[in-house]
Amino acid sequence: MFDSFGRHIEYLRVSVTDRCNYRCFYCMPDGHVPCASRDEVLNSGELTRLIGLFAALGVRRVRITGGEPLVRRDIHTIVAEVRQTPGIDDISLSTNGHLLDEQAAELRNAGLDRINVSLDSLIPDVFHTVTGHDALKRVLKGLDTAQVQGLGPVKVNTVVMKGVNDGEIGQFLDYCVPRGLELRFIETMPLNGNDVVRTRHYMPAEDILERVRTHCGTDLIPETTGRGAGPARYFRLGAGPGRVGVISAMSQHFCAACNRVRLTATGDLVLCLGHEDAVPLGRLMRDGASDRTLTQAILEGIARKPERHTFHDQPSAQPMSRLGG
Repeated sequence: MFDSFGRHIEYLRVSVTDRCNYRCFYCMPDGHVPCASRDEVLNSGELTRLIGLFAALGVRRVRITGGEPLVRRDIHTIVAEVRQTPGIDDISLSTNGHLLDEQAAELRNAGLDRINVSLDSLIPDVFHTVTGHDALKRVLKGLDTAQVQGLGPVKVNTVVMKGVNDGEIGQFLDYCVPRGLELRFIETMPLNGNDVVRTRHYMPAEDILERVRTHCGTDLIPETTGRGAGPARYFRLGAGPGRVGVISAMSQHFCAACNRVRLTATGDLVLCLGHEDAVPLGRLMRDGASDRTLTQAILEGIARKPERHTFHDQPSAQPMSRLGG
């Protein structure tokens, strides 16, 4: 499946809920985003029906997101049903890690391949400032359990915010690299109609990488292979086995190589994080649309996928908590 710019769309990010047990201020700037009602959220059968249509069109990778996907009680059923979908080769999941220790084994048994954990501080007070919870030890235990269960490589996603956690870049390297955790630093993005996080706390990827070089005292060697399906650029830390990734949506966007679209918990096909155009697949399905009609709607949507985001011109009104990043 290709869009109008010749990009191969083979990666689907599926939000299974817009609810979250954390209140990270860059994701929910006012501490609260109205959630869809339970009746509006697609059930597991509806989700897997749509995922099956995407798979028939060539999607091979599915990432399950939220909100926080592990707050959904049937998350393991969803993973198992996606695992059984013909054509899907890789299933990953993004989580804040709060419930990971209890659920890692069941997720692995259901067929989950890999996991990403959002972790923005290794300092308890800062962790609480960002998330609204005193749960750092709980998340770190979840990381350990995920590795034990074979949900690897376990990736740690850290949104770097100037004046908040930028002083912890070295601490993250010291924690993650020896443990075999794959660390990715992420630039802030202006979502939810709020540009404050980007303007006040923004740190470009090159500044982040310079902090990495200084801390490690070594050259960073760009990797040209093994990038995977996502947007991260990876660098080897000198001649050793460690590596670090950066996701630079603002300073060095990756739109030309974008291979993904997003499905919200209510069934909207979102074509780009930076645009509000969406295809209401969930509503069409519940109105009785056939698989053929839904497939045509998907293809028409893919044809409208924009060339790139417009974050530099204006912040997006879309809340990250509904889109899953």
